[in-house]
Amino acid sequence: MVDEAHERSISTDVLLGLLKKIRRKRLELRIIISSATLQAKEFLEFFTSSSDGQTNSKNGDNEKKDEIGAIVSLEGRTYPIDTLYLESPAENYVEKAIDVVFDIHTQEGEGDILVFLTGREEIDNAIQAVSERMMDLGSKYGPLMPLPLYAGLSTEQQMYVFDKLSEGTRKVVFSTNIAEASVTIDGIVFVVDSGFVKLRAYDPRTGIESLTATPVSKAAASQRAGRAGRTKPGKCFRLYTEQSYQSLQDANIPELQRSNLAPVVLQLKALGIDNIVRFDFLSPPPSELMAKALELLYALGALDEYAKLTRPMGSRMAELAVEPMMAKTLLAAPSFGCLSEVLTIAAMTSLGGSVWFSHEGERKKMETSRRKFAVEEGDHLTLLNAYQAFVTKGRKEAKFCHENNLNYKSMSRAISIRAQLKRYLERFSINVDETLAGQASSEDNAKKAEQIRRCLTSGYFAHAARMQPDGTFRNVEGNMVLHAHPTSLMFNRKADWVIFHEAMETGSKIFIRDVTKIEKTWLLEYAPEFYQITTDRRG
Repeated sequence: MVDEAHERSISTDVLLGLLKKIRRKRLELRIIISSATLQAKEFLEFFTSSSDGQTNSKNGDNEKKDEIGAIVSLEGRTYPIDTLYLESPAENYVEKAIDVVFDIHTQEGEGDILVFLTGREEIDNAIQAVSERMMDLGSKYGPLMPLPLYAGLSTEQQMYVFDKLSEGTRKVVFSTNIAEASVTIDGIVFVVDSGFVKLRAYDPRTGIESLTATPVSKAAASQRAGRAGRTKPGKCFRLYTEQSYQSLQDANIPELQRSNLAPVVLQLKALGIDNIVRFDFLSPPPSELMAKALELLYALGALDEYAKLTRPMGSRMAELAVEPMMAKTLLAAPSFGCLSEVLTIAAMTSLGGSVWFSHEGERKKMETSRRKFAVEEGDHLTLLNAYQAFVTKGRKEAKFCHENNLNYKSMSRAISIRAQLKRYLERFSINVDETLAGQASSEDNAKKAEQIRRCLTSGYFAHAARMQPDGTFRNVEGNMVLHAHPTSLMFNRKADWVIFHEAMETGSKIFIRDVTKIEKTWLLEYAPEFYQITTDRRG
């Protein structure tokens, strides 16, 4: 059974392609696909057509199609929902959402409010604004409790949205699209839809994959509105005009058509599917994305010149539960003598920026805490220091995290991710030396730090950028203007060349996160297939 198929994630689409391939050999295989939106027909047609797109029905009738599969519709119990639109577009949807929340609180009946925004920053700002405005509202209206819901929160913080509040208190949950289908919150009667969602988008020309705020699809807008009518009749306030709604796409572009496909290609090659171009995808990805993935995997040493999986490098990279650039970094680490350290860095970067707690108004405290672990060369070594302090001085305790503004849940998750990656390496007969050296000399520490930075370059050469005179960076391949993320140690610091773990788009800027200083010569040393020197006046 494949659940949540309507989300069209990479994993779901690859799985459906594999199931179709398997079903040709195993006709008795029964597949149930559940989808919360009206895409069932598309799924059925995919399984009833041959690889060349022809439907498997004789004489154009539906006999064969009915034999292969059927659509079963289950109507959920929902109450009527009034949908309201803006008369003219909002200049700032976050401010407009807050205005609408207070209109609901002061003019509408009982019921909690669910507001859809795009990410953590918007949600934290909205919660602070609501808390401040509540002070000016006076006692005429009941209390309003603003709560956040997004993936970076601890489980405990996420659970607050499900708590029943005292009589007369209205709950307003500011959420990302996590509350569209994955989570159901009882008591929601009013939905405020910003009309935007952050989606992953990969540009093959620049080699940059970033999170970008994009208008929602009609299917997602319908899902959002549906959250208002679960327990009684509700209202959905859309922060866009009805004309804008009509111009929305019916569904989001599948993730497979807007992502870096290197992990997918590597996975399929490891499954023995060599001819990726002929693989039957529900929505085939653009050819330039496929070409870019093959180029990167070749430069990483995962594929040979015939696009065959290399052994052992390529097959091991496919087995490791991290993306290809980090997999290459891990497998190269023994030759740099820093495997234990790179294992830790791999675990810490996989947490997606949720290592440090940054409560509103406590940014200075967080910066002071981080400075204790800070290393001039950048974020990767700083994360390494934070982890090592947590497991040694901190004895893996929550108290240490609280004192140092570290997210205890995230740090505990890093321990378990690290252990999982270590098991993979041991399965490859790669020994991880965990003996912590005594007080190493500063010269030895500097040597080790350089080896770690060299090792990171051997995997992340495609994410190299050069600092410009104005303090921004430009990546080598696409010449894109990049900014160090405010949470990075490279923010407002000098560094000639750097590599970065990921890029994210916020507003009109692309920020890079987990940034480390490197030397330009290392790029030529570790990625001669990817980089060549051109003689121009800039060097």
